[in-house]
Amino acid sequence: MDYSLRELECFVAVAETLSFTRAARRIHLSQPPLSRHIRTLEEKIGARLFDRDRRMVTLTPAGALFYEETRDLLPRLVRAAESARRAGRGERARLRIGFVSAVLSAELVDCFRRFRAAHPGTQIMLHDCPPAEQLAAMEEGSLDGGFIGLPPSKRHPRLRFLPWQREPLDAYLPIGHRLASRKRLDLAELRGEPFAAVSGESAPAFATFVREACRAAGFTPRIVLESPRAQAVAVMVAAGCGVALLPRSLSGTTGEAAVVIPLRKAPVVTHAFACRAKGNAVLESFLTVLRVHESSGQVSRSNQ
Repeated sequence: MDYSLRELECFVAVAETLSFTRAARRIHLSQPPLSRHIRTLEEKIGARLFDRDRRMVTLTPAGALFYEETRDLLPRLVRAAESARRAGRGERARLRIGFVSAVLSAELVDCFRRFRAAHPGTQIMLHDCPPAEQLAAMEEGSLDGGFIGLPPSKRHPRLRFLPWQREPLDAYLPIGHRLASRKRLDLAELRGEPFAAVSGESAPAFATFVREACRAAGFTPRIVLESPRAQAVAVMVAAGCGVALLPRSLSGTTGEAAVVIPLRKAPVVTHAFACRAKGNAVLESFLTVLRVHESSGQVSRSNQ
């Protein structure tokens, strides 16, 4: 069936706003041509897509089904056009990488910089999302790889994991906390404190690592608040919601609103890069940059 892009754009706009007036404003078109495009589309399909009267617009069952099948089409076409434009500028390859805020550091930025310098024709697309979402996206093929933090304990046969950086966990305390003036802490001194933590649903490996570190120190953490993102946990600490155990690289997140104190015998996390077991040439080139980074000792130097 020969549908025009303009017809699809008009249909999606009306389906999402349920208003011909708002839809016309959204796509910068006057109402008469918008209505004509919808009528033409309905004629091509052979079914009415909207029920409309003076008060409201609603999708018919046929319209609702058509929307479910086409709502992702326009964004995909936009991405395809952007990829074509980049190809026209000589950027023919694409690398889709996920990351979590806890690993966003100067070392990681340096990895991207060195890869870009070696492969100027490759487009790097970065996606900020929790580890669990990254792993699912890699398995379905919408991400090429991702900086997930700690590797999962659950087996993922179609994925591989490359360690690339190690750093210690520090104690994050609110300003004015009874331990805030200390230069160094034993983890056991946080026994009984309310904890803010990264949720086990979004980062199961890291959540388990924190719980086990506390248990090794002789207590179970009393978690009162959780967030899917480590940066948000650091902000919770700054707001006085509790204490936290977080990677040292996040110490700049809260500025002077929280105190970050090194731990004696600090638990050390090993950050991993995950990717599909069978990668393309672009991904393999990126892995080469990561291996050089890992073997050169550019792991977090502040973990001593």
